[in-house]
Amino acid sequence: MNSKKILFVDDDEALRILVKSQLVTEGFEVDTADDGDTALEMIKKANYDLILLDIKMQRLDGIETLKQLRQSGIKTRVIMLTAVTELSSAINSIKLGANDYITKPYEIEDLISCINRVLSR
Repeated sequence: MNSKKILFVDDDEALRILVKSQLVTEGFEVDTADDGDTALEMIKKANYDLILLDIKMQRLDGIETLKQLRQSGIKTRVIMLTAVTELSSAINSIKLGANDYITKPYEIEDLISCINRVLSR
């Protein structure tokens, strides 16, 4: 099976560990980062098929990370992760070049479905 490589960016360590474990079980190769700065450095060194990017993070947030990705010409598919209270930010992120968004809290099945949908486009 040709596994897809995902970068999961979220400042919640417990969530990173849980989601990574579940995605690996689904056959994905997963790296994690705890903020946008770290993610941008990792993206320079590796090719990812998809980036899962939390909007609200310490230091560099998801919106600014997405802006920097697109400004530097990186076309990697991005799914924004957002709390319901940040829905307008998620919608704005689509205008900035995100491929989709999913609201927190989410069921892992819904996240996997969203990932598969975005990767199949």
